[in-house]
Amino acid sequence: MHGTISNFDADVGLGDLVAEDGTVYPFHCVELADGTRTIDVGTAVTFELLHKLGRHEASQITRV
Repeated sequence: MHGTISNFDADVGLGDLVAEDGTVYPFHCVELADGTRTIDVGTAVTFELLHKLGRHEASQITRV
């Protein structure tokens, strides 16, 4: 799937991204595939979905 980072709080490592269909998915910085712990708002990404705690979250997030 493709999307864009809509917000990210580096202090807690949590953020959201918006998929091409407009769906918003939360993510944690450990899901950044390149091993970094931060990402800029507005960055285009590809990602997979992970069903966790009764909801979908973004995982395997890769910068495009």
